[in-house]
Amino acid sequence: MTITRLIAISSIVVCTGVAWFVLAETLNIRSAATGARLNPEVQKNWGPVLKQEQPTLYYEAPAEGRSRREIQAEQSNIHVTLTYDAKNKGLLWYRTYFADFEAEYLVKNPTPIPQTIYAAFRFPAEDARYDRFSLTFGDKKTDKEPENGQLIESLQLAPGAEVPLKVTYHAAGVDSWSYVLTGSKRVRDLHLSMTTNFREFNVPVGAESPTSRSADGLRFNWDYNDVIGAHAIAMEMPAVTNPGQVAGRMTLFAPVSLLFFFAVLVIVAMRDGLDLHPMNYFFLAAGCFAFQLLFAYLVDLLPLLTSFIIAASVSLVLVNGYLWRAAGGRFARLAALAQFAYMVLFSYSFFFDGLTGITITSGAIVTLALLMAFTARVNWSTVFPRRGLPPPIPMPS
Repeated sequence: MTITRLIAISSIVVCTGVAWFVLAETLNIRSAATGARLNPEVQKNWGPVLKQEQPTLYYEAPAEGRSRREIQAEQSNIHVTLTYDAKNKGLLWYRTYFADFEAEYLVKNPTPIPQTIYAAFRFPAEDARYDRFSLTFGDKKTDKEPENGQLIESLQLAPGAEVPLKVTYHAAGVDSWSYVLTGSKRVRDLHLSMTTNFREFNVPVGAESPTSRSADGLRFNWDYNDVIGAHAIAMEMPAVTNPGQVAGRMTLFAPVSLLFFFAVLVIVAMRDGLDLHPMNYFFLAAGCFAFQLLFAYLVDLLPLLTSFIIAASVSLVLVNGYLWRAAGGRFARLAALAQFAYMVLFSYSFFFDGLTGITITSGAIVTLALLMAFTARVNWSTVFPRRGLPPPIPMPS
């Protein structure tokens, strides 16, 4: 091994890294373009983010120029069932779900005279579809059409009279569901229960955490006896691994894997006296590059894990089949272990958020330990002899 060959091998790593960076940028552009095109389509065909507001209750006071006086429900019992059902389109997953909403509000006439109480129910989104919708105010079931995203029903109540307001519907949404309380300065006797088909608990920033949770982790409860300034009640759908994002991150950090892999190959080849030409490393780099290239385009057609397994297997066969013929079975077996560790397992860590840093650190430390063990008794003066000097005396065994 000469310095010239090491420089040539380093140049191969750098050039392959540039190719990986170009591929990673291409993936990011594809993912962004796909998202910009499909996001509106998914919301239109499936449903938008659903934000259900507390109904507005009020009456008109004739003595004050028919000004509107808002009142609060005496009691609110709400139950929502969220059924998570993610959908995949190309390089992106969408966190879609179904929501079954059932609510009963106790409405009271707080005045000493008969009043016409109005109940304004605003839908969570104007452009969503609502199946099995029903609104009943007292014994009056509405058949009105919504206007400007809300439906207003009225009922005359005697002084101090109480009647229920019942609302039910089935709708589809994406990303998160929330129950908004910002229009209610004070909330009394509100009880909201949420049943999900997932255990991943993720309350958005600014929303209230549940006051209790069932033992199986599928039911959440928010119980407010008398609260001033309550925030929204909300739940985000479980996180999904987007193929485009995973492929982009894997590709971006692939040069680090190749650097570790080639470092092991170069040191072991020098220790065993194998004379691998830079052209051999060029073909090895191409075989490693084939992993991310094939994976980037398979994820459009196949499930994420299936695409990963196929791409990794093809790359392992290319690289180690070539080494078997070029350097022999013993060296190829060791290279297969190194490629599996540095290229396959390293890339697999990108399926899990937050593991990139520790994976790179662990890989660097393990590589350092292996190289130190392999080269502890190597006479580097023999490996890199100086021109014009007599051969060095070998180290004692």
